[in-house]
Amino acid sequence: MTNLLMLIPVALMLGGIGLVAFLWALKSGQFDDLDGAAHRILFEDDDLPPPPAPKAEPAAPNTVPPAQDKTV
Repeated sequence: MTNLLMLIPVALMLGGIGLVAFLWALKSGQFDDLDGAAHRILFEDDDLPPPPAPKAEPAAPNTVPPAQDKTV
């Protein structure tokens, strides 16, 4: 019996939190476009820009190239 005295208020509180979360999602427009995501996956995004080209690192000033070993 004491378990019910604890579980009933907890269940009512969790149900109230769920109801508030649902009403917030409904008010913020989460359910406005139900078919948009299903249709968007079918189309490719051709208007995306190409990835940027890698930048070449500038050579450090006053550097001498390493000597090449010419041993045979």
